[in-house]
Amino acid sequence: MDIEFVASFSPIVEDITGARSFYGEQLGIDFEGGEDDYAFTERLDGVKHLGLWPLSAAADACFGTPNWPSDLPRPQASIEFEVADVAAAAAELVEGGHQLLHEPRTEPWGQTVARLLSADGLLVAVCHTPHLREGAT
Repeated sequence: MDIEFVASFSPIVEDITGARSFYGEQLGIDFEGGEDDYAFTERLDGVKHLGLWPLSAAADACFGTPNWPSDLPRPQASIEFEVADVAAAAAELVEGGHQLLHEPRTEPWGQTVARLLSADGLLVAVCHTPHLREGAT
């Protein structure tokens, strides 16, 4: 698998007000975008996209429900690795013995993504994110 860059890192939070206060007010991160409880910035050097992802939104993205399954570890964060071919990367992970939470699919914002939980409970994705690539408009 050829990882091109880290597309996104997001702490997964249950207390969005507290998280916005900590990351925004205490650390001084300016979140210029977001929808509903999701806040993000793409203006912080060193990372293409940093978000505060509510647990309910992470559960919805993976399982289509706002409730994280009780039989799976609750993830603390999400990291997304940009690859050229999501289907091939996902197949490589499955061949390596990993179980995907969902097959590769294209999200409404144009990102193609497949997700899994790492052994230590980190929500990991292989993805292709057109708007974060060099020369994207």
